[in-house]
Formats: sequence, C-alpha cells, structure tokens
Amino acid sequence: MSLLSRISLGPDRWLARRLSMAIGNAPLRILLWDGSHFCPEGVRPLATVLIKDRPTLLKLLLEPELGFGDGYTAGRIEVEGDLLEMLCAVFRATARPLSSRWVPALLTRWMDRRQANSLRGSRKNIHHHYDIGNDFYRLWLDSRLVYTCAYFEDDTASLEDAQIAKMNHVCRKLQLKPGDKVVEAGCGWGSLALHMAKEYGATVRAFNISHEQVVYARRQAGQEGLSSQVEFVEDDYRNITGRFDAFVSVGMLEHVGLDHYKDMGVVIHRCLSDRGRGFLHFIGRNRPQRLSAWTRKRIFPGACPPTLRQAMDCFEDWDFSILDIENLRLHYALTLRHWLERFEKSRERITTSFGPEFVRAWRLYLTGAIASFHTGVMQLFQVTFARGMDNNIPMTRAHLYGAAAEERESRCMPVMS
Repeated sequence: MSLLSRISLGPDRWLARRLSMAIGNAPLRILLWDGSHFCPEGVRPLATVLIKDRPTLLKLLLEPELGFGDGYTAGRIEVEGDLLEMLCAVFRATARPLSSRWVPALLTRWMDRRQANSLRGSRKNIHHHYDIGNDFYRLWLDSRLVYTCAYFEDDTASLEDAQIAKMNHVCRKLQLKPGDKVVEAGCGWGSLALHMAKEYGATVRAFNISHEQVVYARRQAGQEGLSSQVEFVEDDYRNITGRFDAFVSVGMLEHVGLDHYKDMGVVIHRCLSDRGRGFLHFIGRNRPQRLSAWTRKRIFPGACPPTLRQAMDCFEDWDFSILDIENLRLHYALTLRHWLERFEKSRERITTSFGPEFVRAWRLYLTGAIASFHTGVMQLFQVTFARGMDNNIPMTRAHLYGAAAEERESRCMPVMS
C-alpha cells in the first residue's frame, strides 16, 4: 500500500487493516473507539470486534492471541455478535500459526522456560488451574466432576450419561476384569478410578498432584465404600512404583510437556506387567503447534497438546505396540458446549465469587475450546497399547461395540460395603 493510501485511510484504520490481515482477513468488522472501522472487501461480516483504545489495538498487532484474550477479559474488547462464530471464523481464516511471528515466538520460548514441567514446576502449573476450588467446578461439570471429554453414544445424551459412557469406553478398551491391578496417572477428582473399582472389580492406585482433587477423591472413596479398593496418592506420576495389569491416563499427557514424554515411557515400562495393557487419552494436534500464549499464561500454564508422532516418544524406546487409536474431536466439542451452557447459567454466582473479569476469561477459554475442536485446530486422541511381544491381545474391536455393554454387566462386581 502506498504512503498516500495509508494517509487516506488514517493511521488507526490502517492499523485495523493490518490486524485484519494478521488474522487471515477473517469475515469480521473491526470497529475502533472513534467510530472508524475496517472490513475486508467483498465479505459479509459474521461479527463486529470493538476495540476501545489504541494501546489495545497495538497489543493485538504485536501478539494477537494474548492481546485479544487480555483485551476481552478486561472489557477493552467487545464482540458484537456470536463469540463462537467469530472465533471459528478466525481459526478457519488463519493461514499459518501466529507463533511463527517473532513476538509470539519469543513469548513462547520465555513461557517454555518459566512453565517447565519439572517436579516443582508441574505442581505449580497444576495448582494454577485445578485448585481454583471444587465449588467452582461443581457449578458446571457433571455430578461426578469429570473434567475430560465425554463419549456421546447418542448426541442427545445428557452430559452425565455421556461421561459414564466415556468411562465404560475406557474400561472396555483396557479389557478390565475383576481383580485387575490398575495404576492411573492424573486422576482428577477420582471418578474413573472409582468407576473402575465399583463397576469392573479392579483395584486402583491413582496419582495426582492437585491437593484439592485428591482430598475430594478420598472422601468420595470413603462415602462409596471403596477405600479398600482405591488408593489416591498425592504425588507426581514420575514417582509411581509397583507392577500393574493396566496403566491409564486420561487428560494428563498434554500437561506432561514434550521434553518429559520419555520420562512417561520409563514409568509405563517400569510399572506395566508383561501382559499389561495401557491407555492414554489426551488433547492433541495434527501438526506441531503450541497452545495460544493467552491460554498458557492465563488458563493452562505448562500445557502442550502433542501430535501423534510426538506422543510416540512415550512408546517407541520400550517396544510398545499401538493397538488402537480413536479421535473423539467432535465429542469434545459437544462436551464443551454442555460445560459452557452450565457455566453461563451459573454466571451470577461465579461473578460474585471471582469477579466479572474471571467470568469473561473462562467464557473465552470454554468458547475458544469449542471452536478449536469444531474447526479441527485441536484433536482428542485415545491410544491403546501393549507390550510388543504380547500376543494376549484382541483380534477385533468386538469388545468395544455391540454386545459389549451387555457383557459388561456380567463382569461387574457388587458395590463394596
């Protein structure tokens, strides 16, 4: 663009044009504080993004993801229209990862060092997100506090039913049977560990470094009469010892850190019996790419969803065979829609406890996550594996579908009293 054209646009409107180019000329109208605006030619805008001051506009240009997240959270950016549609439009229009620009790249390297998943760093990262308070999560998760992707056998199923279906899906993949010894790395509030014990007769040792979650899980085990079957250990997965028939981790690998996947592999190799089965469930990517700077800074420090190739660092050195890979991307988009709907219904209570900026931040996080899975920016992988020389593995997938649900009932153990 010539200097004369820039002058005719005006400096702020010209900056708005540069911002539009930075987000792939997404079909959005950028409205500035003085009433001037910019919209790519020949498009019908899906929404209007109101930027209330020049410093916010400049931050958007330097680091669009962090600038938008912080601006929206603080109320310096407003979206007129559907926030989900707006985010989906940006994700579809962005031609290349924004982290390839020099400012985001420098910020990413700084965060990698500051949020490293060492023994101490992991505890700090997990505390930031998971120890906000159980009362907060009770407002919008299901009754069992399952904070991972549900499995919708029917897209009209309730969130509660879909989370139970997910836990059964995991247990069928592991082919759990009464008496199996299971170790779980990263157990959340304990719902899966309790389900494996109660419904499949397994003995479970579950590890977690979130103090609030472990306290809650131990209380639940006592109330359900499962304390003799399930042990909740407040410790890092790297300190797991013993031998087990099954290793399971749901929603933790994305918090391990790429540099520690071989550490995870060492733990799995050390604790899995010769005929043991393993299962990893994690948010992933189709190509290597970090989480947005805003998500890492404000919501999930230290998190990094891996590609399948990157996740193989957990398996290859120890000759583990991959038996099954499933992608539940659209299931997670639907799960998040349920969470967001419940979150919005509890908005007033959350505002009273945490303030309006917190509400806007979490609305953006949940809506952005829906958009990520809906547009294919994020994936949800389930990987089942066993030792390479183990021939005691299923020949088909018959144990996962069809009559498997009915067959499960014959394997169930009575509730322990």
